[in-house]
Amino acid sequence: MLFLIPAYLSEDSPSEYFAPAVKEYILKTDYFFVENEKTARKVIKFFCPEKKQPDLKLFILDKYSENSDLKEAQNLMKAGQDFGLLSEAGLPCIADPGNIIVKWCHENDIQVVPVNGPSSIILALVSSGFNGQEFTFHGYLPIDKSQKSQKIKFLETQVQKTGYSQIFMETPYRNNQLFEDLLKSLSPNTRLCIAANINHPTDEFIKTLSIKDWQKNKPELHKIPAVFVLGK
Repeated sequence: MLFLIPAYLSEDSPSEYFAPAVKEYILKTDYFFVENEKTARKVIKFFCPEKKQPDLKLFILDKYSENSDLKEAQNLMKAGQDFGLLSEAGLPCIADPGNIIVKWCHENDIQVVPVNGPSSIILALVSSGFNGQEFTFHGYLPIDKSQKSQKIKFLETQVQKTGYSQIFMETPYRNNQLFEDLLKSLSPNTRLCIAANINHPTDEFIKTLSIKDWQKNKPELHKIPAVFVLGK
């Protein structure tokens, strides 16, 4: 089986935020697909401090991975070895690599077991006050300033035309720049939700304001994980 195991959104998240099944499935195997070995070991230690770290067999699966890079692990799975797919943050395969091994499991009759856990994208949406029936997630916006501005204006137009909520994110060290770009590109009455440090017990910040009100209430977002949502 392949267990799809969520990670915390904040290292300071209380353990009671998570279903007992997360620990249960981590204890079932020593074999994991991970995006970053150091992060994965911290997540496993968070949920299962009793698990012996030297016993872990970690296989890198990042945005550059192809099936040809995973042959050793795939052969082990065909032989009956259970694996976990561990996200960097939140749920695997949402704004996170990993879908290629899930697809491969379906093609090779290996059971896929999703484990309930947090998703910053969904938590931001449900906290925004925007349309949760119809929405689009865009991942990261372009780095080029001109292309980014065009994309921001396109997302605003989509909200106005369709009513669909538009969700996107940025690398934390570029959050402040993205926020300034949003202020410059969006109309004053357009509404923006910023959801930062989701699931942090004391520093969680979730607020929805119009752009004209954000101009007067600029948050400090540098190096803070954040999700941005435009909506009605």
